Amino acid sequence: MNRLKELRLENNVSQADIAKTFHITRQAVQRWEVGKSEPNIKTLIALANYFNVSIDYLVGRSDVR
Repeated sequence: MNRLKELRLENNVSQADIAKTFHITRQAVQRWEVGKSEPNIKTLIALANYFNVSIDYLVGRSDVR
């Protein structure tokens, strides 16, 4: 999920900040960003809401935020 990393950096949010906000490990965020795993749908919805973007944008299916 390259978009997650892009959004995180645009908003000056660390992997640790995301982990703390979503009650997960920083390593989980890192694995999502490098494509080794994917968040579940509940977490995708929460991440999209957190960054105020659509899920389609977050997962790279759309360029419209």
